[in-house]
Amino acid sequence: MTDPETRNHKLMILMPVYNDWGALSILLPSLDRELNVEGLKAEVLMVDDGSTITAPPNLGQNSFTAIKSVDILTLRRNLGHQRAIAVGLSYIEANRPCHAVVVMDCDGEDDPRDVPRLIRECLANEGQKIIFAARTRRAETLAFRFFYRLYRLIHFLLTGVKVRVGNFSVIPWPVLKRLVAVSELWNHYAAAAHKARLPMALVPTQRGKRLKGPSHMNLVALVVHGLSAMAVFGDRIGVRLLIVVSLGMVLAGGALIGVVGIRLLTTLAIPGWATYVSGILLVMLVQMLLVILVFAFVILAARDTASFIPGRDYVYLTDGVQRVYGNGR
Repeated sequence: MTDPETRNHKLMILMPVYNDWGALSILLPSLDRELNVEGLKAEVLMVDDGSTITAPPNLGQNSFTAIKSVDILTLRRNLGHQRAIAVGLSYIEANRPCHAVVVMDCDGEDDPRDVPRLIRECLANEGQKIIFAARTRRAETLAFRFFYRLYRLIHFLLTGVKVRVGNFSVIPWPVLKRLVAVSELWNHYAAAAHKARLPMALVPTQRGKRLKGPSHMNLVALVVHGLSAMAVFGDRIGVRLLIVVSLGMVLAGGALIGVVGIRLLTTLAIPGWATYVSGILLVMLVQMLLVILVFAFVILAARDTASFIPGRDYVYLTDGVQRVYGNGR
């Protein structure tokens, strides 16, 4: 059981939804039980990310104890998982003051039993850090785990940041007010929190299994998700690639000098080979120089481009809020 201070904290639970109403109907009672055991009270905000299946009429007919209300924030179009989270966080910051926001998936892969653990860790850090669930074991196939490890390696080499967390987390109110002003939140929530250097801590958890229905994350969606995370660190990736290309230019230039030296100063030259090798090296040097120039101009242009600020611009993407459970229905 939690202490009285924990029980008095107002919590919001944010879940993006895309056609996963069946899994959500199973998740909500389970979440209510876990919160009730810990003496916690919460309000649930579901962000309907342009679902093609309407919410079932019985979604709000359950009798909850710990969950005081369930609202659906409808988006005007499908934005994707990460942007739905960005809009939901911005809506909460602007309209639903609370002590902390729990971000979790609605399909059951984020275990409701871990929610009280994350909240306790948030309170232990005096509400000053985002508490992320760090995965210690994944339930996916061997092929998925292989490519996920490969992605983590590429991500680390390009950005210098280790991929250890997903969306499952608790955001205290003071940090939320800072987070919604981070433009990178529009691309990827966890990467934006890291890029903005927001304080965070990790709690080890195990990833659960879907409660119902197939996953909507196909190969294309997973690749886009990974690229979105790396796009947040675009300037860092650009600098690292510039360093690699610059080293390549140094090596190519050294090789060109070596070829010319062998051709002019020794008798080792084979007729014609120096011309071909020199030509290839010159082409490589020109191409690498062009790459450096393109990278430099892209990075500089990106810094002058007006950014989407979630906390300011989210209103253009919402289409109203509907209460399906609780007072004020």
